[in-house]
Amino acid sequence: MELKLKRPIAFIDIETTGLQVATDKIVEISIVKIHPNGKREIKTRRINPEMPIPKESSEIHGIYDDDVKDEPTFKQLARSLDDFIKNCDLAGYNSNKFDIPLLAEEFLKAGIDFEVENRSLLDVQNIFHKMEQRTLVAAYKFYCEKDLTNAHSAEADTMATLEIMESMLDRYADTEFKDKKGNITKPIVNDVKALSEFSTVNRHVDLIGHIVYNEQNEPIFNFGKYKGVLVSEVFAKEPSYYDWMMKGQFPEYTKKVITKLKVKNAFSGNIKLS
Repeated sequence: MELKLKRPIAFIDIETTGLQVATDKIVEISIVKIHPNGKREIKTRRINPEMPIPKESSEIHGIYDDDVKDEPTFKQLARSLDDFIKNCDLAGYNSNKFDIPLLAEEFLKAGIDFEVENRSLLDVQNIFHKMEQRTLVAAYKFYCEKDLTNAHSAEADTMATLEIMESMLDRYADTEFKDKKGNITKPIVNDVKALSEFSTVNRHVDLIGHIVYNEQNEPIFNFGKYKGVLVSEVFAKEPSYYDWMMKGQFPEYTKKVITKLKVKNAFSGNIKLS
């Protein structure tokens, strides 16, 4: 069923140097503009971000520094892009959280007074998540075809989770999965270690994810002014950062982890114990 429109709507997707709205830049933008009469216009353009594209980002979207070095900057394209989506409602997938905020940043930095007031913002991902809920109750109904009674009772929830896992082993026993790099595997096997690896989204050093592993399996900070920087490097050049964390409102497990890392690095000669 086609959308009934009172005015044009622009479906937008961007590829970027990273996920930080305030500091990352667009390397590719695609806009599908749909008019009330059904006419569609498509504008897709690669953009020189005027900064290096991190390797981990390039591996996701396939766009590298050489691919955009001769492309125009966002500032050079800003006026024509603004004209293209002027008076349009805006839509996308996870667009309210990421694409539109970062696009607005780019426009404002380019001197374009971009505004979302009086526009409708349609986020398809949010509709998907609301209609196909990912709650334990919804999962129990989907996988086990049963209603979960006494939901939020610890024992009922635990038993339901076990039943869901057992049902998954049957449902996905021979199902192929394609990861972001294009690798195809059959990850749902009756092996706890394998299932644990597949269920892991981010490789945390602590439990909450303030410290994670980089591609070289080295602990880096995942928050604040040192996000992406090696823990050992930070503690070596700014020992007071460790003290600040130990006195701050961080989880005790995080404090335990950074203490172990500090001791480990002290023994390797990277930093001094205070």
